[in-house]
Amino acid sequence: MKNRYLSLLSATVALVAIAFNSCTDKCETTRQLVYFRPVYSTSAEVKAAVRLEAPKEMIQPGRIYFKDGYLFINEAGEGIHIIDNRTPANPKPISFLKIPGNYDLAIQGNTLYADSYIDLVVFDIANLAAIKEINRLEGLFNNYMAMGYMVGSTHGILTDWQRVDDVEVYESDCRNTYQPWGGMYYDAGFALTSSAASSFSNKSAFAPTPSTGAGIGGSMARFTLVGNHLYALDGTKLDIVDVTNTTTPLAKSEFQLSWDVETLFPYSDKLFVGSRTGMYILDLQQPESPIMISKYDHIRSCDPVVVEGDHAFVTLRSGSTCEGFTNQLEVIDITDMKAPSLVATYPMTNPHGLGIEKGTLFICDGSDGLKAYDATNVKTISQNQLAHYSTVQALDIIPYQNVAMMIGADGLYQYDYTNIKDIKLLSKLPIVK
Repeated sequence: MKNRYLSLLSATVALVAIAFNSCTDKCETTRQLVYFRPVYSTSAEVKAAVRLEAPKEMIQPGRIYFKDGYLFINEAGEGIHIIDNRTPANPKPISFLKIPGNYDLAIQGNTLYADSYIDLVVFDIANLAAIKEINRLEGLFNNYMAMGYMVGSTHGILTDWQRVDDVEVYESDCRNTYQPWGGMYYDAGFALTSSAASSFSNKSAFAPTPSTGAGIGGSMARFTLVGNHLYALDGTKLDIVDVTNTTTPLAKSEFQLSWDVETLFPYSDKLFVGSRTGMYILDLQQPESPIMISKYDHIRSCDPVVVEGDHAFVTLRSGSTCEGFTNQLEVIDITDMKAPSLVATYPMTNPHGLGIEKGTLFICDGSDGLKAYDATNVKTISQNQLAHYSTVQALDIIPYQNVAMMIGADGLYQYDYTNIKDIKLLSKLPIVK
């Protein structure tokens, strides 16, 4: 099985691979490395940790989700920040829903679905002041792994890594010792060089739309709702869950995709899947038996996608975990979904998430900030830039009813684009470093 979360390992770990590749094909040496021992928890311990707490500061936000005037922002591996956003100029954090091992979420009506390591957890959020866990599909995500180890195993649920300094590792053949992610398996865990271990993130080791009653997710989403079904990426496959009875979800089927799938974006009765090597288009007319319509191929790169009308907008970015070196926006004609074709390509700096509403396209261009374009003419997008906020490091965004809600490296930013020729900053909630 492929590791669902290897694509989210920190850049530091990737640097280790470069150092290790300097080995000759055959070598004999003793190396000082740092050993990380797996820590397992029982299912009962994980369940007991779920609770509603007072609001807390954002430290490492992940997915962003909007529903009925409220923002739900994932804290990677920890749970969900709940923010009253009915007045975007004055957002108010109201609580934090602690969910160990949480990275994704989706909401249907008054029911919130969230992952917790290998489980899908169901919450009643009708009263945000008294959120209750009401159900749980245990072991749904059987491809959850971390650093190549099963999260759920006979030992329990893998929930942490304990650092043990200075172990001597004898290497007799580099080709057989080191893994694609740059470290090496050792004893019951894995080992890294001291420089890589100093910035290793336990969270990244595990890490990996309104009128219909569903909320709206960002372009980096791995969970999405279409009609009465929840679709969730799980390693190389798509899990399909029937949520007709919102409080009693039923796992229905699995659809095999590819090792490199990353994001989901629903549009009408189609599902667009972003991967490192292209964009898949699935037909969901039979919700539990998707049909692959086509795949648009591009060079290997990180790849979220959004759709409006007859066009899909895909950003490609370089990065060590994606093993690509291209930074650009691609516009794809999907009039014939069996044969999607490239319409235009625009250079970018390091694009992450993106969003579009009524022809206004927002691109989170990493360190080059947030960019807004009039994309009504897809062949002249670069000539129609509406705004550029160059001082923020932009990551993902949800544009909805003239308010763009953006997660940046240092905060939640919100912009009013009622007048697309005069886009204005409304507010900022800081992220603690």
